[in-house]
Amino acid sequence: MTDMIKADETVLKTDRRGRVQTPAGRREQLLDEFERSGLSGVKFAELTGVKYQTLATWLKKRRKARGQGACRAGGSKSFGLLEAVVEANRSDGLALILELPGGAKMQIQDVHQAALAGTLLRTLGKSC
Repeated sequence: MTDMIKADETVLKTDRRGRVQTPAGRREQLLDEFERSGLSGVKFAELTGVKYQTLATWLKKRRKARGQGACRAGGSKSFGLLEAVVEANRSDGLALILELPGGAKMQIQDVHQAALAGTLLRTLGKSC
């Protein structure tokens, strides 16, 4: 059987250790797709076949080149929109559940927890 290479396919080079060298153009496409996807880095890396550490390194270099430092893509210092859901818990009554970027969840059941959650969110927003 003969293997044929289509005109739109690219042969990827490897280094001495056998690591695939992704062309700069393809790397930029992947980073653009990641920023639009809304997926966590781990999930996006898994779906695209890129190692998570490689994706994280590409993102860090891109942000540094754009002068964004350690901030999220887009340079925002806040979380923007958070998904919040009110769930009825049989034993504890109502709870507000905040889903944070990266997959973390915060469950708030009383006023004291809401104050702590607000402080945490403000602190995380300032960490950029």
